[in-house]
Amino acid sequence: MNSQKIRQTFLEYFKERQHEVVKSAPMVIKDDPTLMFTNAGMNQFKEYFLGINDPNNKRATDTQKCLRVSGKHNDLEEVGVDTYHHTMFEMLGNWSFGDYFKKEAIAWAWELLTEVYGIDKNSLYVTIFEGDASENLDCDTEAYNYWKELIAEDRILNGNKKDNFWEMGDQGPCGPCSEIHVDIRSDAEKAKIDGASLVNADHPQVVEIWNLVFMQYNRMADGSLKNLPAQHVDTGMGFERLAMVLQGKQSNYDTDVFQPLIREIETITGRSYNKTVEIDIAIRVIADHVRAVSFSIADGQLPSNTGAGYVIRRILRRAIRYAFTYLDRKEPFIYMLVNTLSRQMGEAFPELKSQKNLITNVIKEEEQSFLRTLDQGLLLLDNVINETTALGNKTVDGKKAFELYDTYGFPIDLTALILREKGLELDEKGFEEAMQVQKTRSRSASETVTSDWTELRQDDQQEFIGYDKLDAQVFITRYRKVTTKKDGDLYQLVFNLTPFYGESGGQTGDKGYLESSAGDTIYIIDTKKENGQTIHLTKTLPKELQSSFKATVDQKQRKRTAANHTATHLLHQALRKILGTHVEQKGSMVRSASLRFDFSHFSKLSQDELDQVEHFVNDRINEQLELQENRANTYENAMANGAIGLFGEKYGDVVRTIKFGDSHELCGGTHVKNTADIWHFKIVSEGAVAAGIRRIEAITGDAVKDYFTEQSQHFEDIKALLNNPGKQPIESIESLQTENSQLKKEIEELKKAKAGNLKQELIQSAENHDGINFIGTKTDLDTKSIKDLAFEIEREMDNLFMIIGSDANDKATLTVIISKNLVEEKDLNAGTIVRELGKHIQGGGGGQPHFATAGGKDPDGLQAAIDAARKMVS
Repeated sequence: MNSQKIRQTFLEYFKERQHEVVKSAPMVIKDDPTLMFTNAGMNQFKEYFLGINDPNNKRATDTQKCLRVSGKHNDLEEVGVDTYHHTMFEMLGNWSFGDYFKKEAIAWAWELLTEVYGIDKNSLYVTIFEGDASENLDCDTEAYNYWKELIAEDRILNGNKKDNFWEMGDQGPCGPCSEIHVDIRSDAEKAKIDGASLVNADHPQVVEIWNLVFMQYNRMADGSLKNLPAQHVDTGMGFERLAMVLQGKQSNYDTDVFQPLIREIETITGRSYNKTVEIDIAIRVIADHVRAVSFSIADGQLPSNTGAGYVIRRILRRAIRYAFTYLDRKEPFIYMLVNTLSRQMGEAFPELKSQKNLITNVIKEEEQSFLRTLDQGLLLLDNVINETTALGNKTVDGKKAFELYDTYGFPIDLTALILREKGLELDEKGFEEAMQVQKTRSRSASETVTSDWTELRQDDQQEFIGYDKLDAQVFITRYRKVTTKKDGDLYQLVFNLTPFYGESGGQTGDKGYLESSAGDTIYIIDTKKENGQTIHLTKTLPKELQSSFKATVDQKQRKRTAANHTATHLLHQALRKILGTHVEQKGSMVRSASLRFDFSHFSKLSQDELDQVEHFVNDRINEQLELQENRANTYENAMANGAIGLFGEKYGDVVRTIKFGDSHELCGGTHVKNTADIWHFKIVSEGAVAAGIRRIEAITGDAVKDYFTEQSQHFEDIKALLNNPGKQPIESIESLQTENSQLKKEIEELKKAKAGNLKQELIQSAENHDGINFIGTKTDLDTKSIKDLAFEIEREMDNLFMIIGSDANDKATLTVIISKNLVEEKDLNAGTIVRELGKHIQGGGGGQPHFATAGGKDPDGLQAAIDAARKMVS
């Protein structure tokens, strides 16, 4: 059974049992502050498990793309080393939201595995929760009794709290679970060792394939457990592991899920799989990681230096360094695998096809960038090695290795490998200590303590009325306290209804205030969305929590934000009209002060194109287009009628569409009633974000007025500085530019003449120290002139060791150049030497063994540095 058939069989089985087949949610999570990535199939259903909202259908099934590389679920370092862990994987699942429970979940799982998929019953084991006295939790005898009707009792194993009690996090829904494990060893191996003893023992051929979670408790902030008002089922089966079992393989990587990628890697690199351990691991790492990175980019998350983007960059760089080290690949090639991946999985996940060019370009650029980093890191590591050996040491300082890792992104395992090859050791303890200091600092800065919700009144579902009203009488239904190192104590309030827009879809949250009948005012400093509900953040709690409050949105800020949001829609339309329909939105940030819009495009926009975009948007503003919205449209109908949706967004069955003239998009944000309310649109910058991704920043309304006022003042200031009222400012500036250019040429000629005279003086002043021609001098030449002078002298003089100190522009610099034959014969290194001499000028530097520079803040130490260099030679 091929992988496509395996996936389809699962979905059809549960569809026949009245489960709604839902789409996979994006792997990158945007509106849940507790998670960066979808790491389990249940993530998109959290609001149902928490009882915040009610589902349309109490039964659901899907295949969910997941990523586990951070936090509690972190498999990254195991990926590639073994044959069954992955970063990105598919989780097949079925859910019950207060409908069926253990009996049906167990019976259906067994029937699907043994009768539909045909897995041998004698190769299966199941586990149940054995109980935990410390939490007063009994053994899950209910699950045991259902299982013993289906499987021999000696194949039902007890599992501890770690393995058989599933929790969403430190707080929230949780409950006992029942795992299904499969033993795919040979009959001979099974005869030697009983499979039951290998369950949950990290054996590569005795693995868990399905976990049935029975959610019946809620974990409170103090660690206690309370019964949930309804019991739920949450199951998750590893698609890749299931394929391994059904295709009779001993490794996930031997299935048709990974083999097309592995064969392509073999073709490109000329290396064969299943030959050596190191090459096999490298190929598995690359095959796995290209999937994770590709799906993340398709969902709108580009590699970056922060947050989720940093995680994606880290995964890709791990693949690159494995290729660099073990496959001897010094040029980009991972991007070439995207085509194979798209062909293989594009039917199940169409975003891979539609975003293929973007994924390819981003990965290629990241590969090129990191390979340059590796080249730079190798030079820096050489300097560290030379410093270490110069001192007679065999162990490289762990703090210096950490600096290479932290500052320059040079992988620590590559550092350790190179050191071993050179007969040196890494101070691993020092490295780990430096790493721990950074982790502690980072953890401390982001540490959050969240209390339980205090329920004040029952409310079926919070209502958002902010499209039509900016104030309302509300009741607080629940609140909780959240403490962070950065913000201190904050309170999160939920109302029965709210006019406040919670941050989502790129639009920032509303600010405003609550006012009680007694006249107390509580300021709402931000509004967020979490698990389907709007949360209002305050620094204090109202005195009378049970009272009715008037909730008022900051009208001025909302008006500006709405203008900027509508402008992003018009900007999107303009870009597609002027540049082409290949343009797709790749991200946005809508604030009251400005807007930011990221989009797919292959080149920098010309000034003419930017002008056309501005004119297009302002023409739509001047046309005074009325807002047309449909708040109860179906997704299928909206798309059929030409609305634009965004990849990486999770849309429900019912969507809201926004239309201004021919601009037609799916959007839940706030907008102006008429484009005339925007007043004017002005682009303030355009630039690259990543390969094939451009960013425009723009302003509207009052911000444009302020911008033009500021520009007008600058113009008046320029006229005053030119002090030439008889000419237009442009003519005066052109005249100054011509004069400046002539003066620069004259200065360059003078510098060359001065350097030429100095060259002869220096050559004549050379001191001979045991066959080494030493030159040491001070000058006020600039850095470029010194470098040119140094290389000219080096070409004319053999066995040269020269140091030049300069205090040009009140900056102390040292330049050291050593003839290449001396570098080899005398084991001299200009980089190491200039770093030591830099101490005399209270600075530091580095470079190549042949040529290096240093900078410092003490020009008075230049002569001391030159004298120290002379002593080194003599």
